[in-house]
Amino acid sequence: MINTIDARVPRRATIAAGALLTLSWLLSPSCTAAPVSLAALVAEARTRNPEIRAARLQHAAALERRRPAAALEDPMLEVGIVNAPLPLSLRRDDMTMQMLGITQKLPFPGKRGLREAAAIADADVVGHAVDETVNRVSRDLALAYEDLRVAVRAIALAERTRAVLGQMVNVAQTRYALGRATQFEVLQAGTRLAQLQQDLLRLRTDRLTAESELRRLTGRIGESVSIEPMPAVDLPAPAEAANDDGNGNERPQMLGLRAMEARGTADLALAEREYFPDFELRLGYGHRERSLDGMPRDDMVTMTVAVNLPLWRKDRLEPRVAEARALRARAAEMSAEQALQTRAALEQQQARLEQARATIALYHSTLLPQTHAAAQAALSGYERGGSDLTMLLDATMREYDASLGEATALAAGQRAAAEIQFLTASATTREPLPGAQP
Repeated sequence: MINTIDARVPRRATIAAGALLTLSWLLSPSCTAAPVSLAALVAEARTRNPEIRAARLQHAAALERRRPAAALEDPMLEVGIVNAPLPLSLRRDDMTMQMLGITQKLPFPGKRGLREAAAIADADVVGHAVDETVNRVSRDLALAYEDLRVAVRAIALAERTRAVLGQMVNVAQTRYALGRATQFEVLQAGTRLAQLQQDLLRLRTDRLTAESELRRLTGRIGESVSIEPMPAVDLPAPAEAANDDGNGNERPQMLGLRAMEARGTADLALAEREYFPDFELRLGYGHRERSLDGMPRDDMVTMTVAVNLPLWRKDRLEPRVAEARALRARAAEMSAEQALQTRAALEQQQARLEQARATIALYHSTLLPQTHAAAQAALSGYERGGSDLTMLLDATMREYDASLGEATALAAGQRAAAEIQFLTASATTREPLPGAQP
């Protein structure tokens, strides 16, 4: 654009141009990595992200609690001497026996099944939390990826504009040396260039911050390799941005709250079942020695059944039932509240997506063509002497701001689409960890 300006460049302008090229080299990235897609980063995070791995291990631990919940207590083995007279003798009294017994506690029918149902519901809650964690990390990756992509795009726009402003500085210095420009124009051009260089430093920091977040989410511990994003793509349609039914009803967090309700139902039924007694079955075998005169004695068998008497209902059982009922109601209210929050968040993100779509259309149809035409007109007028450098600088920066605004609007739309996908995403495939039970 500015390359068409023709002016003789004095020695000090050449020195300034050399300094500009040196600063450009310092602000340029040291290396360019091969572009990596968001899908590849998500796949990497699913296997390497420590938070996801910890959630899967927690789910594996919850799965192991299902079988013990329905298991019987260990039987008690009893060994001893019964009815032995003092001084101790095993033959003097007919009722003296060497006893071997076993005792087994048996819960009232239905209690074991309810305990297992509660443990299964617990495992389901943790499993849905794993899916929610995977989806949330994928969402965070998409947001950081868009931050990186807009930073890369902004850096490219700023470097291109900086090259144009560098030529303007050279031209202003040349014209000032020839007496065809004022010192104010030279200073103003230099100020605009310095401001843009400051923006570049900030954008470099934004890029490094986004890359650092991506490395954290993908579990790249101790790595510092630069991440290069793929070029920006068009915004998805509203139907493409949402998954499944698009209303968030199958979101893992919602499924987890429903599993909490199922756990509350099982806990309530179990608390009510505690009104029925448990049993304790005891079997014993008693061996009797021969009498003092050598006569044999028959061995004996003992069998007893004991039950607990749930007499203290008011102090022990009724509060447990009330607690279970309150917790189940709480889970239902939490589910309703989460449904409202998800619906509101979906409406907000869909509005942001539509706003970004309309903003991009405005940039493409009006702002970008007009700012470009204004910059070309200012350049043409400056070459003919019909306008000053200030007008050209302003037109150039307006074109830069419009291009940057279009990139920012596209990134905002992609972020909204990522939020919509997160809010409507269903359960993911749970990859088992090495050494963990599925």
